[in-house]
Amino acid sequence: MALALASLLLPSAGRARSNNTSEASAVRWDEEHPDCTFSRSDDGHYHYGLWYEDAGITLAVDSQELEKVHRRHEPFFAVLLTVRYRGAGSLDVSANNISLEFVNHFKVVQTALNPDSFSTKVQNDADELDHETAREVEKHPEKKEEKEAYMRAFLKDSAELQEFVGKNSLRSTQLGQGNPEVSGWVLFSTSSKWISGWKKQEEFILRVPLGGKIFEFPFKLPPKPGEVMLRKRD
Repeated sequence: MALALASLLLPSAGRARSNNTSEASAVRWDEEHPDCTFSRSDDGHYHYGLWYEDAGITLAVDSQELEKVHRRHEPFFAVLLTVRYRGAGSLDVSANNISLEFVNHFKVVQTALNPDSFSTKVQNDADELDHETAREVEKHPEKKEEKEAYMRAFLKDSAELQEFVGKNSLRSTQLGQGNPEVSGWVLFSTSSKWISGWKKQEEFILRVPLGGKIFEFPFKLPPKPGEVMLRKRD
């Protein structure tokens, strides 16, 4: 009796598997499981791979992503996802319900930004800065060069960001034998009063709904405390 009770209370080891219960429908990444992989690439990215049945997802995250967040006019956290399907049927892929949990920041969960809505916001912010700069220059003509230089840099960054989001975001699609793979970037806003001041090592959980399951990727930046990844120069 005691052994039976203990078996119910002890947590099961994390691995790439799924239970039939709704609470345990997640397929969780675990480096020690044979269906899970982890690697570092010369371009400075960490790669987490997870296969379950006929579907596989690879998560790539920049080792310098935390530093890059605060250098962006529009603060966001970016990950690159590659989804592969090796089944005989079809698999629908969508970024709509993908989420990122900021574990060290009150476990705040941010859903993926809609690429089109985000691009529109970037354009609106650029237009507003353009108008604001014109007003400031009219009031303070002595600051014209400084204000307009900042505006030009901002507009350039905004245009490049819009182009990147438009061309490289993960879009909804259906995978099958003739189209077995899709890849794209997914962005998450970090504009929250609960998200501020990165820790020396941040913890995240990425959740990707796919094929009736939730693919979970718990990861840390950096993976090991104090780790610095050297990038290979071209």
